This record gives sequence, structure tokens and C-alpha cells, in this order.
Amino acid sequence: MLKFIYSNIKYPAKARELGLEGMVIVQFVVEKDGSVSNVESKRGICKEMKEECLQIVNSMSTLWSPGYQKGKPVRVQFNLPIKFKLE
Repeated sequence: MLKFIYSNIKYPAKARELGLEGMVIVQFVVEKDGSVSNVESKRGICKEMKEECLQIVNSMSTLWSPGYQKGKPVRVQFNLPIKFKLE
């Protein structure tokens, strides 16, 4: 998952110009069928970084398997930190 994120995420130009670095926390739910729902940014540096993270998480909905409890698929909530660091 992290390989997918860091291979596909783009550092927003405005954030790069301003020299902004930091972490965006994205919260989402993996549904019983493996789809992603309720994607929202819980913490972030700037609007552009938050939007980029939301777009990436929404695009990876086919990469998930549902959680299981007592042999049955269940919804699982995740908090995903995504770090932005300039080179």
C-alpha cells in the first residue's frame, strides 16, 4: 500500500514553492466488499496536500481486502499518515 502511495502521489506545486513539509492524516473505512468509503482528511499542512492525499486514497479502492472477525467480513477504519518531505 505504501509503495503504491509513494509511487503515485505528486507533491503539490504550491506546497513545494512554499517549502511546506509535514504529515497528512487520512481516515477511511474499508467496507466488507473491500471498497474504500468515508475518506476524509483529519490533519494536514495545506489544502493542496490534503486534496492530493484524498485523491490517492480514493484511487486505491481495488487494492483492499476486507477485515474478518469470527470468519465474517467486517468494516475496518484506518488512519493513514502520509508524509511529505522535500529533497
